Amino acid sequence: MNQDKFIFCLEAVPDIETETTTEILQNLEQLALVTGIDSIYKTCDTIEGLEESLGVLLYEDHNFKNYEIIYLVMTGEENNICLNNYYYSLEEIAEIFEGKMKGKIIHFANAKPLDLTNDEAQYFLDVTGARAISGYGEVSNQLTSIQLDKVFFGLCQEEDDLVEIVEALHEKHYTVCKMLDFRMYY
Repeated sequence: MNQDKFIFCLEAVPDIETETTTEILQNLEQLALVTGIDSIYKTCDTIEGLEESLGVLLYEDHNFKNYEIIYLVMTGEENNICLNNYYYSLEEIAEIFEGKMKGKIIHFANAKPLDLTNDEAQYFLDVTGARAISGYGEVSNQLTSIQLDKVFFGLCQEEDDLVEIVEALHEKHYTVCKMLDFRMYY
């Protein structure tokens, strides 16, 4: 396992001034303890907060090249995210990330469905330089994707081939992959 790859998690919260330990943060801490996969966890409540967090990551974190996965935990709809009751399209997000995500996997938790046309996905990948964008077609209040996300992150550490990662994820957890409708665009 390559220990030099990290996860950057940005979770949307109602108010960043209110400190809470979310399920996502607890699971990322557990992932680090069990597998050694380290992560940076930040919260945001506005689009400016999202931009600022990514700016700090890009320009001040000397390990940025080692962040393989940008993990976004945000509500929204098929082709947008919601921050502080405002919706931003993935095209707008792509422009914020313009050329800055070379080789990264942008992964969305199932807090929002990810349902892109081939053209929308290709635009996002072309503009951002990302290697892939992944997430889930189904949002479930009863079943969060965090457990499957942790398996996915582990597979990304072990394997570079995106097709093999998706196949292995489906082999190990076919039922949950189908129930949450795991998707990857690359």
